[in-house]
Amino acid sequence: MAGTEQMAGTDRQRELLAEGPVIVLVEPQLGENIGMVARAMANFGLAELRLVNPRDGWPNEKAVAAASKADHILEATKIYQNLPDAVADLNLVFATTARSRDGFKQVRGPTEASRIMRSRHHLGERVGILFGRERFGLDNAEISLADEIVTFPVNPAFASLNIAQAVLLMAYEWMNSKTDQDTELPFSGPQMRSAEKQVLHGLFEHLEKALEKRGYFRPPQRRPAMEQHLRAALSRPQFSAEEIRLLRGVISSLDRFSPKKPRGSGAPEDDETVARAKRAEAGDD
Repeated sequence: MAGTEQMAGTDRQRELLAEGPVIVLVEPQLGENIGMVARAMANFGLAELRLVNPRDGWPNEKAVAAASKADHILEATKIYQNLPDAVADLNLVFATTARSRDGFKQVRGPTEASRIMRSRHHLGERVGILFGRERFGLDNAEISLADEIVTFPVNPAFASLNIAQAVLLMAYEWMNSKTDQDTELPFSGPQMRSAEKQVLHGLFEHLEKALEKRGYFRPPQRRPAMEQHLRAALSRPQFSAEEIRLLRGVISSLDRFSPKKPRGSGAPEDDETVARAKRAEAGDD
């Protein structure tokens, strides 16, 4: 028991590690789980915790009791009303899931994902990991906001991990990735910083509005799934802010100089198109 207590203790004489990926919990239900997540983060030097709509509100006394003195993490925890806001300032986001998903996302194991995050962290980018609800994890719309998926090589007959266990595994792999030595190459390509998520989400909204004008989302009941697939495909390349500005310029150009709706598309006529059609009928054009 003495050895166990020593391992579980906290050495306040040493410098407190505080770096690494942001941990984002989506709609966590139990304060105890949030506290155990904070404890797991503190074990391996992670410091930034974000909560999206915690069920029992915040602050939470049960979280404090379960955190085992990881108070610095709980005190700095940020609360968000929705997931897009929670990841808006991040450049690279992994979503954790225990089951296969449809879409275009690359799937990594925790070791590989941590190495990727570490390399992007060295470039000054902000990285984060999403963890879902205790009962059913993340839904497809939430996963579509991430760049890639990370899953765990667990027993397929018993694949259930609680949130704190999943965070502990990722935090451990993050710390382990620090010992990896990068292979030296004689030259390298340009180091382009991935755009923050709020910039990427702006591209999504811009493109979806342009496609709506052209009647792309048909039938209407398929629109949510079509948007999810579109966002998944566009988030995969990890565009830089400069590339997103380029793409938005292309979308604006196409939207500006293609006023006619596609034949049979069902797209609504915009005011300029209607006015031009009336002028043509009157012989004014």
